[in-house]
Amino acid sequence: CLQGWVLTNLFVLDVLYQQVTGHLDDCTCDVETIDAFNNYKLFPRLNQLLESDYFRYYKVNLKKPCPFWDDNSHCGIRDCAVKPCPSDEVPDGIRSASYKYSEEANSRAEECEEASRLGAVDESLSKETQQAVLQWTWHDDSSDSFCEADDILSPDAEYVDLLLNPERYTGYKGPDAWKIWNSIYEENCFKPQNVKRPLASGRGESCVCIEKRAFYRLISGLHASINIHLSARYLLQDTWSEKKWGPNVTEFQQRFDEVVTRGEGPRRLKNLYFLYLIELRALSKVLPFFERPGFQLYTGNHSHDAEIKNLLLEVLHLAKSFPLHFDENSFFAGNKKEAAKLKEEVRLHFKNISKIMDCVGCFKCRLWGKLQTQGLGTALKILFSENLIEKIPESGPSYGFQLTRQEIVALFNAFGRISTSVRELENFRTILRTMR
Repeated sequence: CLQGWVLTNLFVLDVLYQQVTGHLDDCTCDVETIDAFNNYKLFPRLNQLLESDYFRYYKVNLKKPCPFWDDNSHCGIRDCAVKPCPSDEVPDGIRSASYKYSEEANSRAEECEEASRLGAVDESLSKETQQAVLQWTWHDDSSDSFCEADDILSPDAEYVDLLLNPERYTGYKGPDAWKIWNSIYEENCFKPQNVKRPLASGRGESCVCIEKRAFYRLISGLHASINIHLSARYLLQDTWSEKKWGPNVTEFQQRFDEVVTRGEGPRRLKNLYFLYLIELRALSKVLPFFERPGFQLYTGNHSHDAEIKNLLLEVLHLAKSFPLHFDENSFFAGNKKEAAKLKEEVRLHFKNISKIMDCVGCFKCRLWGKLQTQGLGTALKILFSENLIEKIPESGPSYGFQLTRQEIVALFNAFGRISTSVRELENFRTILRTMR
């Protein structure tokens, strides 16, 4: 039995090496270049950034009802639970205003938010701040968003420490989990409304145009990344004295083995690399927004905030230095009218997918699902806003393009999850190599 198990897992290793290598479709890049760049250059610095106070606290409403079906049952498994932060543990600068950028804006946050809610402008504020309030309000209601954003002012919205609520295997599976992913893929493939049957495996690849094919690959890559996290941080031991989490090779095989998945596993892993390239490209494009002297990652700790901004810019410059970036100019490059229609269709499909996250029964899975879809939606928003980003002035408000703190935290943590997945693939290769 042991010999058969080892031989089976050596086969998984061969799949990883032989089929998840080389050139990626619709890209000029290859798997090996991404592995080297991510695992030895970007991942260590990004991981350090995400451990900072600014990026570890995420405000989320986990109590929103599912908008698509009436079943609001929740997972009763204890590892599905999310522990929110007591308000006094969240840094003052974050808690006082979760989506403003400067110390001056944060110091007047309550007045700004009240003015925004009432549709009025506080005359005691400076003209620049008054205009910023109107701009923030416009941004929150703008049509460029790819996600259904949480109302962070809702009484049900709470801060969560992402480091204390890591994404890992919770035991949430079966029909409820399948229903979520089936709904996501049904939303994804741009199929005619009269087609009711569940989405067949790989059907998204039959989408003709590059935009629809890319959209499917992004969702598939996100799915693959989540499955890697669950396999890499699996509950291996659960006793009264200790819980032990770690890589589960068998679980990984069930999700990605070519035979078990009928040829889909290696393709899913390649879609993960495609997703990596898309989010990496967005980080390289958004650098001017964060480079402005007036932009702060404001928590209230001046020296720490300056240090983290420097680290953030280091990560972004690293992202920009990647030699084989994805060329997003191939998207929506045809007839302007048709391209605009297709872009809006993509945006609405993705927005629906973000709504499905409120139907996830496991709260920890819901937390990370909401964060990662918002992060990917923010990356798409950046890629579709290149002209606006190029026009951002070095000083003063960037009226044409804005990112909320929620979007910033989601963007980097979502990419952190993808970066971690690529790193975990190397870990699985190492584990399987030692079995030879």
